[in-house]
Amino acid sequence: MSYKKNRLSRQLLGLIVIVFAIVFICLGLILPQMLMPVAEQNIYNRLKEPLELIERNDNTDILNNKVGYIYIVADQIVASENIHSIIKVKNIKNILKYIKNRQGKFEYDNQNYYYYRITQNGITKVALANDSYINETKEDILAATLPIVLFTFALISLILVFWSTLIVKKIEKLKSKVDNIDNEDYNHNIDFKIDDEIRALGLAIEDMRISLKSQGEYRNQMYQNISHDFKTPLTVIKSYVEAVQDEVEDPKRALDVIEEQTDKLEKKVHSLLYLNKLDYLKDQKEIDIKVVDMKQILEDEVEKFKFQRKDLKFVLETSKKSIYYGTVEHWETIFDNILGNFLRYADKTIKITAKGNKIILYNDGEQIPTDLIDSLFIPFRKGIKGQYGLGLSIVKKTVNLLGYDIVVKNEKKGVSFIITKDSK
Repeated sequence: MSYKKNRLSRQLLGLIVIVFAIVFICLGLILPQMLMPVAEQNIYNRLKEPLELIERNDNTDILNNKVGYIYIVADQIVASENIHSIIKVKNIKNILKYIKNRQGKFEYDNQNYYYYRITQNGITKVALANDSYINETKEDILAATLPIVLFTFALISLILVFWSTLIVKKIEKLKSKVDNIDNEDYNHNIDFKIDDEIRALGLAIEDMRISLKSQGEYRNQMYQNISHDFKTPLTVIKSYVEAVQDEVEDPKRALDVIEEQTDKLEKKVHSLLYLNKLDYLKDQKEIDIKVVDMKQILEDEVEKFKFQRKDLKFVLETSKKSIYYGTVEHWETIFDNILGNFLRYADKTIKITAKGNKIILYNDGEQIPTDLIDSLFIPFRKGIKGQYGLGLSIVKKTVNLLGYDIVVKNEKKGVSFIITKDSK
């Protein structure tokens, strides 16, 4: 699908034209109708004022040819000279039937007329005007209103155009930044002076760029670590094969070493494949999570590990009221990796507590350096005593897959791994 390129500035200009047309239509059509009550009230005041002056015998120069006057005394009707130019009627009596109230309007010969009437001392005085008078009133109001409105709108439009130009420049800067996100020579500084949403977006893009750069560096480092981790047993195997070929090593001893290194290599490959499997399961959400018997799982784990170091004391505390979810296979993987790690560092005791929907695994070995705790679960990140691998990374991903979270805490003596239900 092809898209027609349309710059924001052009879109804004089009929007301004549309708004201008709407404003013009509103001023030309809707506003006059809205002004009609005001204009009518104005004409009644205009008609009333001369009658009151006449009533007080004041100077009548205020009278004009746009207003006609009718005087009714008993049965005599006297009209001003301009009455027939105001209303086309041969006999004034024909319109008196429309003049019933103090003020009002009526339609005669398809034209609207407005009147105001005063009766005093037996004399009825009527001021009459046609709709040309009210049309002039509306035109006067429009003439006073329209220039102000148009000037205000034009000023607002200029401000919007100026503002949109600044916005477009910022967006173009962000686009350029995204286009050069992997260009180290590009100036990635966010120099926007106003702390608005666009600046926040720019900072978010910068954070993303730094994160991508960090991930790239981490990925390269991880590949190097994987290569090193796999290369070591392969190098040992190769050296023993060459030693047997050169008849400088006993074949039986060489086979034992080769078998040992092959087992290590197999475990590393299995761990790497399992880590990728966890990513797949997370994306596909193809895991049947259900209630598990945590007490039985932990008893089996203790039974499995307690003979590997007979000098260690295993303490297990569980609660029947606590409910845990997952699969037996995944929980076994979690505990296998954690307890296998504990066996290397524990001094005398390993304690496992499963109560209150929380699982705490504790060993009384050395504390973990503070600067390593945050990176402890990152695959192939160098850890305690310079060792690195995938075990704790598998633990973290498996725990998250089951809807739990895990943190590491240094105690006064020893280290605790705390598994809790994820609150998200």
